[in-house]
Amino acid sequence: MQSSHAASAVSAAFDDANLIAHAGLVPVMRLAERCGLGRLVADKVKLTSAKNSAGAAAGAKVTSVVAGMVAGADSIDDLGVLRHGAIPALFGGIRAPSTLGTFLRAFTHGHALQLHAVHRRFLAALATHTPLLPGSGEKAFIDVDSTHKRVYGRTKQGAEYGRFKGIRTLHPLLATICTPTSRPVIATVRLRRGKAADSRGAPKLVSEALATASEAGCTGTRILRADAQFYSADVVAACHRAGAHFSITCGMNPSIKRAVLAIPEGAWQQITYPTAIPDPDTGELIFDAQVAEIPAYSAFTGRKKREQVTARLIVRRVRDLARPATAGEQGALFPVWRYHPIFTDSPAQTLQAEREHRHHAVIEQVIADSKASALAHLPSGNFHANAAWLTLWAMAYNLLRATGALTSAFHAKATTATLRTHLVRVPARIARSARRMTLHLPRRWPWQHAWTQLFETVHAPPDAARPH
Repeated sequence: MQSSHAASAVSAAFDDANLIAHAGLVPVMRLAERCGLGRLVADKVKLTSAKNSAGAAAGAKVTSVVAGMVAGADSIDDLGVLRHGAIPALFGGIRAPSTLGTFLRAFTHGHALQLHAVHRRFLAALATHTPLLPGSGEKAFIDVDSTHKRVYGRTKQGAEYGRFKGIRTLHPLLATICTPTSRPVIATVRLRRGKAADSRGAPKLVSEALATASEAGCTGTRILRADAQFYSADVVAACHRAGAHFSITCGMNPSIKRAVLAIPEGAWQQITYPTAIPDPDTGELIFDAQVAEIPAYSAFTGRKKREQVTARLIVRRVRDLARPATAGEQGALFPVWRYHPIFTDSPAQTLQAEREHRHHAVIEQVIADSKASALAHLPSGNFHANAAWLTLWAMAYNLLRATGALTSAFHAKATTATLRTHLVRVPARIARSARRMTLHLPRRWPWQHAWTQLFETVHAPPDAARPH
């Protein structure tokens, strides 16, 4: 491809007041309105003690931040993307980035909890109005994990040296919901100091995530999945209180090691994964392994009797290729194995339960998505402002996932970066006639039919737009 005109024959001017670069915000934010985002914020978020009227019109400010994140904003200044061209003609109540920054800095811990309540109810509304979690009435998985977000500002509250030597981080904790046929959505999030332990606050977050899953229509079997840092009696107790199952990786402590080494050789079953999984110790890709089960293993025996739990111990073993086989008494070579146990009360058969647990890694896709979008930065020096920013990102993420679910089978599984490219970042020119506005979009847009499907669905009468 090359330029078709000489450089002297081409000029540019920023002078058209009827153009917009993000026409997809029209159907996306219409969906947010249908799900009552602004109303939920007005009902729940009360920043009455904020100075300089920072807490006024909270609904308009929250929807402005969410819309900016949907468009790809990853800092407060980037929220100015909503004020270009003819966007103010399509949306009312858009706030300037400086106003939104003042609003976020007015948050306290209590206000952040109010925003969490909005997030939960907004997710439930999205699940009601869109096919966000297909099959949730039969089975749903709730995944819990933590991540570290590197920060550079020395005055950023809560940023500390933690797990990574010489690197200052903040330490978000999050939980997601998915079904066997859906991409994950975010159930709840928490921002913590950089050196906070991985499991700090996990039991409370697990309880909230399980309750959120129920509100979002997960009325069937619910299974909590987590890594070894969440292997605790308190997390398991939270699952029991909520009537949910658990599937948690556990380390090779002396009790588990004795139980694993006592498994007879004939009890191991071969398992082949449809797609390779990374080994948690070495990072190498694994296609085959062996699995065995201990039907009744008593965990947390150092706790009070009522806090001890007896459940299944499912163990996966793989050959340790880094260590040579050892010679036995009769000269035979015995392979060296590495063991990866999970503690679970899942009702599934052994191999199925093991496969389902390994799919817990799907939460890593959400974490990667966050760091490639709104969590590329935690934009404020104020800890509670960043906590609010984290929750608002979760709302924007779920809104984009619901948008994809309404659009097509492909977009229901696409990443949010793809959804922005196909559905949101669409240029358009506004034409007005007879009190009506028409968006003129590019001819031969590759995803024209998907965009039209989304637009017509969210602009149909509410009963017609609701999935059956």
